[in-house]
Amino acid sequence: MSENLFKNVGDLVKDFEENPVQEMESLCMECEKTGTTRMLLTMIPYFKEVVVMSFRCEHCGNSNSEIQSASEIQERGSLHTVHVTSPADLDRQIVKSEHAVVSFLEYELSVPEGRGQLTTIEGIIRDTIRDLSMNQPLRKVLDVDVYNKINHLLSRLRGAVGASSDEVLPELVDGPTTTLEDKNRAEESHETLPFTAFTLQVRDPAGNSFVSFKESPNDPKWSYRAFNRTHEENVALRLANEDEKPQENVKQVAGFGDSDEITADEVFQFPGICSSCAKDSPTNMKKVNIPYFQDILIMSTNCEHCGFKDNEVKAGGAISEKGKRITLKVEDEEDLSRDILKSEHAGLNIPEINLVLEPGTLGGRFTTLEGLLQQVYEDLSTKAFIGDSAIATQAGDSGLVGNAQMQEFEKFLTQLKSVITAAQPFTVIIDDPLASSYVQNFNAPDPDEQIIIEEYERTHEQNDDLGLTEMKTENY
Repeated sequence: MSENLFKNVGDLVKDFEENPVQEMESLCMECEKTGTTRMLLTMIPYFKEVVVMSFRCEHCGNSNSEIQSASEIQERGSLHTVHVTSPADLDRQIVKSEHAVVSFLEYELSVPEGRGQLTTIEGIIRDTIRDLSMNQPLRKVLDVDVYNKINHLLSRLRGAVGASSDEVLPELVDGPTTTLEDKNRAEESHETLPFTAFTLQVRDPAGNSFVSFKESPNDPKWSYRAFNRTHEENVALRLANEDEKPQENVKQVAGFGDSDEITADEVFQFPGICSSCAKDSPTNMKKVNIPYFQDILIMSTNCEHCGFKDNEVKAGGAISEKGKRITLKVEDEEDLSRDILKSEHAGLNIPEINLVLEPGTLGGRFTTLEGLLQQVYEDLSTKAFIGDSAIATQAGDSGLVGNAQMQEFEKFLTQLKSVITAAQPFTVIIDDPLASSYVQNFNAPDPDEQIIIEEYERTHEQNDDLGLTEMKTENY
């Protein structure tokens, strides 16, 4: 059926007479007369099958368009991130399912789930501008503070896509009082207006949304990540009942005494303060045993007030007498699924692309190799493309100045993307002076030929930085 019905848009154009758009009569919800719905079954390159629908009523002029996924709900949700740094990026195509939420991170603005759309980044922004501007006259009368905040947000959105007469003229929000200066400003071309860089994310728990990349998935401005849905998202997708939520064994604690024992089947919760909004936000902690290694503590904070999320991993057990250097030779995509524990004191190095992460970067992380590299990419790309002058490049902590440096950094991010997909073999070196890091051995308990573990004596400087020279464990 996929080969017969869902063809690429280009193939549909070539044999359009054999595969016409399907038409059917539909009820118009405005005038309750008969309109026409047109349906096109097509396949979007590098994505999947979709159904594009368009409705128009010849009696009242009512029109509407929508896109629906022809695929089933995916096993995992999808998160697409694009760093929009130039007007050319506004032309990127977006497939937004009815379950997806579009966020503009720098603007702290989210477009809630709604009807499915086949559009572009610019189209999403202009729709948002239109929707926010619609009730501005009423807000100006009822709530001036909200009116001013939305007006400020509208000005930032207009700076991202340029101006047009229907979006800038103030009669949309203030009535028909338009000055000559406003009209001249409205007539400025898209190219002459200053462009504001921003980051766009499309988060779809159903996994059926898509943002196009340039040329290949190694596009340095584009990234994709799959995630596991929460129970609430499964309920919203009707994949689970609200009453089926598993009951976690959560133990409320205010502190740990001598008799308290942290077991692997319990989640401990203790009060804390959110570092983002300074409101009360509890932290959950759970002990996890890594086979053939040691116990670790995973701590997670999710603020219900501002949405801030953070997680940290702490290694359990005694401090090792020696440091450890782990070298992993990555040969194919299977190696990307290896579990990795990078302690907060460990550094990471990939010689093939000159990537060096100093100890302390990213904090402690327990994830897969692919997840760790993806986190590195997201942190570096966000700071680079949005203009953080304090970004650390592969050569050190010098800032990116000028187009030549930016192009060089984009080249580096492209290489990093190729590493994330294991397009070619590469080497990962984790240097941990406390020997608290771990790389999964697929052949455990037997040795793994792709993993080399070296122990070494810590230097006095390392012991001093770790606070070990001043630590007393006897006669204190």
